[in-house]
Amino acid sequence: MAEQDIDHLKYPTGRFTAPEEITLEHVQEWIDTIETFPERLTKALDGVTEEQLEKSYRPGAWTVRQLVHHLADSHVHSYIRFKWAMSEDNPTIKGYDENVWSAMLDAREAPIDVSLAMITGVHARWVAFLRTLSLEDLSRTFFHPQYNRTVPLDRNLALYAWHGEHHLGHIEIVLSTKD
Repeated sequence: MAEQDIDHLKYPTGRFTAPEEITLEHVQEWIDTIETFPERLTKALDGVTEEQLEKSYRPGAWTVRQLVHHLADSHVHSYIRFKWAMSEDNPTIKGYDENVWSAMLDAREAPIDVSLAMITGVHARWVAFLRTLSLEDLSRTFFHPQYNRTVPLDRNLALYAWHGEHHLGHIEIVLSTKD
Protein backbone atom coordinates (compact mmCIF):
# COMPACT_ATOMS: atom_id res chain seq x y z
CA MET A 1 0.00 0.00 0.00
CA ALA A 2 1.40 3.40 -0.99
CA GLU A 3 2.39 5.93 1.67
CA GLN A 4 -0.23 8.35 0.30
CA ASP A 5 -2.94 5.69 0.77
CA ILE A 6 -1.80 4.97 4.34
CA ASP A 7 -1.78 8.69 5.12
CA HIS A 8 -5.37 8.99 3.82
CA LEU A 9 -6.41 6.03 5.98
CA LYS A 10 -4.72 7.55 9.03
CA TYR A 11 -6.10 11.06 8.40
CA PRO A 12 -9.25 10.77 6.28
CA THR A 13 -10.23 14.38 7.04
CA GLY A 14 -6.65 15.67 6.92
CA ARG A 15 -4.21 16.35 9.73
CA PHE A 16 -5.27 18.70 12.51
CA THR A 17 -4.47 22.36 12.02
CA ALA A 18 -5.85 25.35 13.88
CA PRO A 19 -5.87 28.87 12.48
CA GLU A 20 -3.27 31.29 13.82
CA GLU A 21 -6.00 33.69 14.90
CA ILE A 22 -9.20 32.15 16.18
CA THR A 23 -12.36 34.16 15.56
CA LEU A 24 -15.88 33.98 16.95
CA GLU A 25 -16.93 32.46 13.61
CA HIS A 26 -14.41 29.63 14.06
CA VAL A 27 -15.63 29.02 17.58
CA GLN A 28 -19.28 28.90 16.48
CA GLU A 29 -18.44 26.48 13.66
CA TRP A 30 -16.54 24.17 16.03
CA ILE A 31 -19.33 24.23 18.62
CA ASP A 32 -21.85 23.41 15.88
CA THR A 33 -19.64 20.50 14.76
CA ILE A 34 -19.45 19.17 18.33
CA GLU A 35 -23.21 19.65 18.74
CA THR A 36 -24.15 17.67 15.63
CA PHE A 37 -21.50 14.99 16.04
CA PRO A 38 -23.53 12.49 18.15
CA GLU A 39 -26.39 12.47 15.65
CA ARG A 40 -24.03 12.09 12.67
CA LEU A 41 -22.11 9.29 14.41
CA THR A 42 -25.30 7.47 15.38
CA LYS A 43 -26.63 7.80 11.82
CA ALA A 44 -23.37 6.45 10.36
CA LEU A 45 -23.60 3.43 12.68
CA ASP A 46 -27.27 2.73 11.98
CA GLY A 47 -27.56 -0.90 10.89
CA VAL A 48 -23.90 -1.69 11.63
CA THR A 49 -23.30 -5.42 12.02
CA GLU A 50 -21.23 -7.17 14.66
CA GLU A 51 -18.84 -8.19 11.89
CA GLN A 52 -18.37 -4.54 10.84
CA LEU A 53 -17.77 -3.52 14.47
CA GLU A 54 -14.76 -5.85 14.52
CA LYS A 55 -13.16 -4.39 11.38
CA SER A 56 -10.51 -1.69 11.37
CA TYR A 57 -9.85 1.04 8.83
CA ARG A 58 -6.23 -0.04 8.27
CA PRO A 59 -3.98 -2.88 9.43
CA GLY A 60 -3.06 -2.57 13.11
CA ALA A 61 -5.66 0.14 13.80
CA TRP A 62 -8.56 0.15 16.22
CA THR A 63 -11.82 -1.56 15.28
CA VAL A 64 -15.03 0.39 14.78
CA ARG A 65 -16.12 -0.76 18.27
CA GLN A 66 -12.88 0.51 19.81
CA LEU A 67 -13.22 3.81 17.94
CA VAL A 68 -16.70 4.41 19.35
CA HIS A 69 -15.56 3.63 22.89
CA HIS A 70 -12.44 5.79 22.39
CA LEU A 71 -14.60 8.71 21.28
CA ALA A 72 -16.63 8.43 24.49
CA ASP A 73 -13.51 8.24 26.66
CA SER A 74 -11.73 11.08 24.89
CA HIS A 75 -14.66 13.49 24.68
CA VAL A 76 -15.55 13.01 28.35
CA HIS A 77 -11.94 13.91 29.17
CA SER A 78 -12.09 17.00 26.98
CA TYR A 79 -15.32 18.24 28.55
CA ILE A 80 -13.79 17.86 32.02
CA ARG A 81 -10.63 19.66 30.89
CA PHE A 82 -12.75 22.63 29.83
CA LYS A 83 -14.42 22.69 33.24
CA TRP A 84 -11.08 22.50 35.05
CA ALA A 85 -9.60 25.30 32.96
CA MET A 86 -12.59 27.51 33.71
CA SER A 87 -12.47 26.82 37.44
CA GLU A 88 -8.71 26.72 38.10
CA ASP A 89 -5.68 28.66 36.91
CA ASN A 90 -3.88 26.57 34.25
CA PRO A 91 -4.61 23.23 35.95
CA THR A 92 -2.48 20.20 35.21
CA ILE A 93 -4.85 17.67 33.70
CA LYS A 94 -4.62 13.92 34.06
CA GLY A 95 -3.56 12.31 30.83
CA TYR A 96 -4.25 8.72 29.88
CA ASP A 97 -2.84 6.21 27.43
CA GLU A 98 -5.57 5.90 24.81
CA ASN A 99 -4.00 2.76 23.33
CA VAL A 100 -4.08 1.00 26.70
CA TRP A 101 -7.67 2.12 27.30
CA SER A 102 -8.70 0.94 23.81
CA ALA A 103 -7.11 -2.46 24.41
CA MET A 104 -9.11 -3.03 27.62
CA LEU A 105 -11.83 -5.65 27.49
CA ASP A 106 -14.72 -3.15 27.71
CA ALA A 107 -13.42 -1.25 24.66
CA ARG A 108 -13.00 -4.50 22.73
CA GLU A 109 -16.30 -6.13 23.68
CA ALA A 110 -18.92 -3.77 25.18
CA PRO A 111 -21.94 -2.84 23.09
CA ILE A 112 -21.48 0.51 21.35
CA ASP A 113 -24.90 1.75 22.51
CA VAL A 114 -23.43 2.52 25.93
CA SER A 115 -20.75 4.79 24.46
CA LEU A 116 -23.18 6.36 21.97
CA ALA A 117 -25.36 7.33 24.94
CA MET A 118 -22.31 8.74 26.74
CA ILE A 119 -21.30 10.74 23.67
CA THR A 120 -24.83 12.10 23.24
CA GLY A 121 -25.03 13.12 26.89
CA VAL A 122 -21.58 14.61 27.25
CA HIS A 123 -21.90 16.54 23.98
CA ALA A 124 -25.22 18.04 25.11
CA ARG A 125 -23.63 19.24 28.37
CA TRP A 126 -20.41 20.30 26.65
CA VAL A 127 -22.23 22.39 24.04
CA ALA A 128 -24.45 24.00 26.69
CA PHE A 129 -21.28 24.92 28.59
CA LEU A 130 -19.36 26.06 25.49
CA ARG A 131 -22.18 28.43 24.52
CA THR A 132 -21.67 30.28 27.83
CA LEU A 133 -17.99 31.02 27.11
CA SER A 134 -16.57 34.17 25.56
CA LEU A 135 -13.46 34.40 23.38
CA GLU A 136 -11.67 35.68 26.48
CA ASP A 137 -12.81 32.59 28.42
CA LEU A 138 -11.48 30.41 25.61
CA SER A 139 -8.02 31.90 26.10
CA ARG A 140 -7.82 30.13 29.47
CA THR A 141 -5.50 27.15 29.55
CA PHE A 142 -4.66 23.80 31.04
CA PHE A 143 -1.31 22.05 31.21
CA HIS A 144 -1.04 18.68 29.48
CA PRO A 145 1.77 16.69 31.15
CA GLN A 146 1.99 13.99 28.45
CA TYR A 147 2.91 16.62 25.87
CA ASN A 148 4.57 19.01 28.33
CA ARG A 149 2.61 21.98 27.01
CA THR A 150 -0.01 24.52 27.94
CA VAL A 151 -3.17 24.21 25.86
CA PRO A 152 -5.56 27.14 25.33
CA LEU A 153 -9.23 26.18 25.33
CA ASP A 154 -9.83 27.68 21.89
CA ARG A 155 -7.19 25.36 20.40
CA ASN A 156 -8.62 22.42 22.32
CA LEU A 157 -12.05 23.26 20.93
CA ALA A 158 -10.61 23.20 17.40
CA LEU A 159 -8.86 19.91 18.13
CA TYR A 160 -11.99 18.16 19.39
CA ALA A 161 -14.18 19.41 16.56
CA TRP A 162 -11.56 17.83 14.29
CA HIS A 163 -11.18 14.72 16.49
CA GLY A 164 -14.77 13.61 16.08
CA GLU A 165 -14.66 14.14 12.33
CA HIS A 166 -11.31 12.33 12.14
CA HIS A 167 -12.66 9.16 13.75
CA LEU A 168 -16.02 9.40 12.00
CA GLY A 169 -13.95 9.32 8.80
CA HIS A 170 -12.28 6.12 9.99
CA ILE A 171 -15.65 4.54 10.73
CA GLU A 172 -17.02 5.59 7.32
CA ILE A 173 -14.00 3.96 5.62
CA VAL A 174 -14.84 0.62 7.26
CA LEU A 175 -18.59 0.87 6.62
CA SER A 176 -18.08 1.75 2.95
CA THR A 177 -15.86 -1.28 2.34
CA LYS A 178 -17.70 -4.12 0.62
CA ASP A 179 -15.85 -7.22 1.90
